[in-house]
Amino acid sequence: MIYRKFQDLDLSLLGFGTMRLPTTSDGEIDKALVAEMTDYAFSNGVNYIDTAYPYMSSKSEIVMGEILKKYPRDSFYLADKFPGHMLMGRPAPASIFEEQLKKCQVEYFDFYLLHNVYENSIGVYKDPDYGVLEYLLEQKRLGRIRHLGFSCHGNPELLEDFLQFAGDKMEFCQLQFNYMDWTLQRVEEKYRILEQYGIPVWVMEPVRGGKLADLGPENNARLARFRPDASPASFAFRWLQGKENIRMILSGMSDLAQMKDNVATFRQLDLLTPEEDAAVMDIAEELKNAIPCTACRYCCDGCPMGLDIPDLISKLNQLRAGSGNTIAMQLDSFPQDKLPSACIGCGKCARVCPQKIDIPGVMKTLTEEVAKLPKWSDQVKARNEAARKARDSMNI
Repeated sequence: MIYRKFQDLDLSLLGFGTMRLPTTSDGEIDKALVAEMTDYAFSNGVNYIDTAYPYMSSKSEIVMGEILKKYPRDSFYLADKFPGHMLMGRPAPASIFEEQLKKCQVEYFDFYLLHNVYENSIGVYKDPDYGVLEYLLEQKRLGRIRHLGFSCHGNPELLEDFLQFAGDKMEFCQLQFNYMDWTLQRVEEKYRILEQYGIPVWVMEPVRGGKLADLGPENNARLARFRPDASPASFAFRWLQGKENIRMILSGMSDLAQMKDNVATFRQLDLLTPEEDAAVMDIAEELKNAIPCTACRYCCDGCPMGLDIPDLISKLNQLRAGSGNTIAMQLDSFPQDKLPSACIGCGKCARVCPQKIDIPGVMKTLTEEVAKLPKWSDQVKARNEAARKARDSMNI
């Protein structure tokens, strides 16, 4: 197993993410299989488990707590997250934190994150009335949190804003990070910002929810020419292994075969060759099928509605690449007059676009596609209801 140093700890570079645990035919978590996967992970050097309040309808924490009881507490590192992105009303941070400890059946978390800092939730984390950051810093002082960090789905500008607010208190940052999102979600920019702040990176979605684990027959065969016995997913992991500021790569493994394949990929450092690197980046461009906006911003100068057109085009590109939840979440933070539906179709933007993009047409398409997405507020309500049921089942 590859290990990377984080302060005085040796972390397995591969971590077991528990957002996509296997389920039985009735939709419940397959506890026996998860236990087998956990045992295989630990037996092969994995020492980091990642869970969160809303994962698996708020049952991930409970199941992992039951399974981890059989292992010495100092033999693994457990990460959990504060769900500031799904708060409705004003619950005290203490009630959620204590609930999580009880669910996980532990007395402390090795790693704890402000979950999903993005354009709408940043206000929760900054709001002194919530007192989230202050409470978590106190738990760290008390030893109930060993290392405090955050995850982020926001734009680079949002990331910079949060780091200016609390960067001196954050020890690590978790990003959606893979070779497709390197440019699609401006991950390279975020990575460089974190380097400047001296904050190491944790990776989520390394194979983009499975999209990079099966690239289609043609692209799968293209990679197989380099390594006939290697899975497409292994190329995504090896691409990440080459980024020095990454300390943790989380994989939400859903069966034992995935676990075994990933563990094999992380047995020793094996970086992509230049030819392999070029191939995966070419594949990324093909998968994106992106509208060729260069963000020159000529279109913005004359827009009577003041729309951030390059950002909206980027959101359509991401939506087409399978980032529906992220886009729904981000657009939920927009005022009505800055949504793509605010476009009046005057065409001033298209007339000055060097790429000759039909921008009014793009805004119309984005509006139509967004209308098909589940509203983020509805998703939050559903997650809160699942969390309530999980609490009730444990009599918390």
